[in-house]
Amino acid sequence: MLPAVLTSKFTKTAIAATLTLGIAASLAAPAQAFGRNERKFLQGAAAAIVIDRILDDMRRNPQPRAYYPRQPEPGRTYYVPPNLSPNYYVPPARDYGPHTYRPGIYDTPVARAFNSYGYGERRRIQQRLAAYGYYHSGIDGAFGPGTHAAITAYANDTGAGRNLGTQAGAFGLLDGLIY
Repeated sequence: MLPAVLTSKFTKTAIAATLTLGIAASLAAPAQAFGRNERKFLQGAAAAIVIDRILDDMRRNPQPRAYYPRQPEPGRTYYVPPNLSPNYYVPPARDYGPHTYRPGIYDTPVARAFNSYGYGERRRIQQRLAAYGYYHSGIDGAFGPGTHAAITAYANDTGAGRNLGTQAGAFGLLDGLIY
């Protein structure tokens, strides 16, 4: 019968590692006849065996989740495993607070109006904006930050910047660029 000290996970792993090194050392004894490269290979193989044994033992016996002692906040509910004292609890999930939605450029009336046109018309809008000096990206017919910035700058310079807040105003501005 083994003492209680020899049954812990760490002790079992240490015994297994020592036995593995002993076996590897006995296999390495005939390696004295080999050159330096063969000895280095055997040392690497022995290290790989030891590391594999340790990792295998860790996979078979995963460590329990750590619970941290802390004073619980009043009014919050915590899960306390039955085998732990009431002074321990599982840390709560992070609370990010209320989410406020901010639309991006792809969810604006300008984007919806631009994307409702056909491919050729979208390219024509970008070509006109490039000819006026507002658009500096590739003429690809796709709505992106460059197209959005060009349309907004053009609208502000022509006095139609207020109209971009509605889809009808955006259609009016873009129709003026097409025809």
